[in-house]
Amino acid sequence: MNETDFLRLTAQTLSRIEQAIEKAGLDFEQPADGILEIEFNDASKIVINRHGAAQEIWVAARTGGFHFSHDGLAWRDTRDKSELSARLADLIEIQGGGTVDFGGPL
Repeated sequence: MNETDFLRLTAQTLSRIEQAIEKAGLDFEQPADGILEIEFNDASKIVINRHGAAQEIWVAARTGGFHFSHDGLAWRDTRDKSELSARLADLIEIQGGGTVDFGGPL
Protein backbone atom coordinates (compact mmCIF):
# COMPACT_ATOMS: atom_id res chain seq x y z
CA MET A 1 0.00 0.00 0.00
CA ASN A 2 1.33 3.46 -0.77
CA GLU A 3 1.72 6.19 1.85
CA THR A 4 -1.42 8.07 0.79
CA ASP A 5 -3.55 4.93 1.11
CA PHE A 6 -1.96 4.12 4.47
CA LEU A 7 -2.68 7.61 5.84
CA ARG A 8 -6.27 7.51 4.59
CA LEU A 9 -6.88 4.04 6.04
CA THR A 10 -5.36 4.84 9.41
CA ALA A 11 -7.30 8.12 9.64
CA GLN A 12 -10.55 6.21 9.01
CA THR A 13 -9.61 3.56 11.57
CA LEU A 14 -8.64 6.05 14.26
CA SER A 15 -11.89 7.96 13.62
CA ARG A 16 -13.95 4.77 14.11
CA ILE A 17 -12.06 4.02 17.32
CA GLU A 18 -12.66 7.57 18.55
CA GLN A 19 -16.39 7.35 17.81
CA ALA A 20 -16.73 4.01 19.63
CA ILE A 21 -14.85 5.13 22.74
CA GLU A 22 -16.77 8.41 22.83
CA LYS A 23 -20.06 6.48 22.60
CA ALA A 24 -18.85 4.25 25.46
CA GLY A 25 -18.27 7.35 27.59
CA LEU A 26 -14.50 6.98 27.87
CA ASP A 27 -12.12 9.93 28.04
CA PHE A 28 -9.59 10.37 25.26
CA GLU A 29 -7.16 12.85 23.79
CA GLN A 30 -5.50 13.34 20.43
CA PRO A 31 -2.14 14.87 21.36
CA ALA A 32 -0.97 14.80 17.73
CA ASP A 33 -2.12 13.69 14.30
CA GLY A 34 -2.22 9.90 14.16
CA ILE A 35 -2.21 9.40 17.94
CA LEU A 36 -5.15 8.58 20.18
CA GLU A 37 -4.87 8.19 23.97
CA ILE A 38 -7.68 6.53 25.94
CA GLU A 39 -7.61 7.60 29.59
CA PHE A 40 -8.91 5.52 32.49
CA ASN A 41 -10.03 6.39 36.02
CA ASP A 42 -6.85 4.92 37.54
CA ALA A 43 -4.76 7.38 35.42
CA SER A 44 -3.55 4.64 33.09
CA LYS A 45 -3.77 5.00 29.32
CA ILE A 46 -3.97 2.99 26.15
CA VAL A 47 -2.09 4.72 23.35
CA ILE A 48 -2.97 3.97 19.72
CA ASN A 49 -0.84 5.40 16.95
CA ARG A 50 0.04 4.87 13.35
CA HIS A 51 3.61 3.94 12.50
CA GLY A 52 4.29 5.08 8.95
CA ALA A 53 7.65 3.39 8.39
CA ALA A 54 6.20 -0.04 9.19
CA GLN A 55 2.71 0.82 7.87
CA GLU A 56 1.21 -0.49 11.08
CA ILE A 57 -1.04 0.64 13.89
CA TRP A 58 0.65 0.27 17.26
CA VAL A 59 -1.18 -0.13 20.56
CA ALA A 60 0.47 0.33 23.95
CA ALA A 61 -1.52 -0.88 26.96
CA ARG A 62 -0.78 -1.85 30.53
CA THR A 63 -0.55 -5.50 29.41
CA GLY A 64 1.94 -4.84 26.61
CA GLY A 65 2.53 -3.50 23.14
CA PHE A 66 0.87 -4.73 19.96
CA HIS A 67 1.50 -4.12 16.26
CA PHE A 68 -1.24 -4.45 13.63
CA SER A 69 -0.80 -4.61 9.87
CA HIS A 70 -3.61 -4.42 7.33
CA ASP A 71 -4.31 -7.65 5.44
CA GLY A 72 -6.61 -6.03 2.86
CA LEU A 73 -9.71 -6.60 5.00
CA ALA A 74 -8.79 -5.71 8.58
CA TRP A 75 -5.95 -4.74 10.90
CA ARG A 76 -4.38 -7.92 12.32
CA ASP A 77 -1.85 -8.46 15.08
CA THR A 78 1.52 -9.26 13.52
CA ARG A 79 2.10 -12.07 16.07
CA ASP A 80 -1.17 -13.92 16.60
CA LYS A 81 -3.34 -12.47 13.76
CA SER A 82 -6.08 -11.30 16.16
CA GLU A 83 -8.18 -8.46 14.78
CA LEU A 84 -7.66 -4.91 16.10
CA SER A 85 -11.23 -4.20 17.30
CA ALA A 86 -11.43 -7.48 19.23
CA ARG A 87 -8.00 -6.99 20.84
CA LEU A 88 -8.69 -3.34 21.64
CA ALA A 89 -12.08 -4.17 23.20
CA ASP A 90 -10.37 -6.77 25.41
CA LEU A 91 -7.59 -4.36 26.40
CA ILE A 92 -10.08 -1.63 27.30
CA GLU A 93 -12.12 -4.04 29.43
CA ILE A 94 -9.01 -5.39 31.18
CA GLN A 95 -7.84 -1.85 31.91
CA GLY A 96 -11.17 -0.97 33.53
CA GLY A 97 -12.99 0.83 30.73
CA GLY A 98 -15.95 -1.50 30.42
CA THR A 99 -17.38 -2.71 27.13
CA VAL A 100 -16.75 -0.92 23.83
CA ASP A 101 -18.51 -1.92 20.61
CA PHE A 102 -16.54 -1.06 17.49
CA GLY A 103 -19.32 -2.28 15.20
CA GLY A 104 -17.22 -4.97 13.56
CA PRO A 105 -13.66 -5.34 12.36
CA LEU A 106 -11.53 -2.26 11.90
